[in-house]
Amino acid sequence: MSYRDRFSRSLQRDEIYLACHSLGRPLDRTAADVQRALDYWYEMMDDAWGPWMAEVEIFRANIARLIGFDHPRWVVPKTSAGQGLRAVLNALMGPNVPTVVATRGEFDSLDFILRTYEAKGFIQLRWVEPTTFEAGVPLIDTAQIIESLPSADLLVISNVFFTTGQLLDVGEVVCEAHRQGVKVLLDTYHSAGVLPIGMSKLDVDFAVGGSYKYTRGGTGACWLAIHPNHGGLRSLDTGWFAKKEPFSYARPNPPEYGPDGDSWMESTPSILPVFQAQAGLEFTLEVGVVEMRQIGLERLGVLRESFKAERVPIFCPQNPEKWGGFALLPHAQSEIVCRTLKTRGVNADARGGNVRFGPDLLTTDDELRRASKIVAEVIA
Repeated sequence: MSYRDRFSRSLQRDEIYLACHSLGRPLDRTAADVQRALDYWYEMMDDAWGPWMAEVEIFRANIARLIGFDHPRWVVPKTSAGQGLRAVLNALMGPNVPTVVATRGEFDSLDFILRTYEAKGFIQLRWVEPTTFEAGVPLIDTAQIIESLPSADLLVISNVFFTTGQLLDVGEVVCEAHRQGVKVLLDTYHSAGVLPIGMSKLDVDFAVGGSYKYTRGGTGACWLAIHPNHGGLRSLDTGWFAKKEPFSYARPNPPEYGPDGDSWMESTPSILPVFQAQAGLEFTLEVGVVEMRQIGLERLGVLRESFKAERVPIFCPQNPEKWGGFALLPHAQSEIVCRTLKTRGVNADARGGNVRFGPDLLTTDDELRRASKIVAEVIA
């Protein structure tokens, strides 16, 4: 089934777009949704809060469906995944400094926040290094993660690592972490929308993610999901929207928190990103995450075969289903390669010494064949 008519503006660009793993292509409807949010403001002024907050509830429900979470009211809108991490870290503060385990594969934002908390003495930090390799690509070993868990309070791990695309066996790690009394925060930024997650089935304590990539929702439309078992936790990251009745302006002491995930809200929320994200979320749910995964694997298969035909040394994993939504070209000058490719009409990106190529359901076989020829010429 073709969906190209819903992306007419995005497809006007004269390039082969292979950075869908970085910034998703927006639907035509996205602009109308943002305009709808503004229209409420123009036409209703302060009464716009009614339809605005109704849209927030739709956003929460759609995120819950996206990640397989049975508790939409425990999805909390955030403006970044890092904001969600900070909320969790600040909820764990107490008389004892918490110990946090994280891998070297975490995204820069989460990595930087963890390092900052460690430098301030707010946490003790334990790193898990990559220990094995597949065709030169470093891998995070679940056994090494598990070995690092004793006496920890929180484990921060990615479902799919952003530099390599490695898909982690989260279930085994979460089970062992819980056996040892360790909470788990899962970064789903490179999995939500491109492969099934099943957060409730995994029994993850916390998850963060955003709409910037695979659900085509742009910046600022992020979220934190909290297992209801942790409803008693209170974060220092708070504000008047976490109150029991924000618009009553009551000031009881001690504070009275709102129900469920509302207690993790902060100050006045950003509304436009919620509207901005809805078209992409609903499109992803319409197609289906399982179907999106199958389409993604098929597109990546065509991409890898096209590159191999041009003798481009693309990384071809032994089991593609254990990898995320993009392919890797290891290259010592990956950033230069990317800049050169862009001048030739191929849009990709570079991370950690790899050129990353992320097709989507709009990417045609012809585009992949033409891209492979251009890449072969650039790296020759």
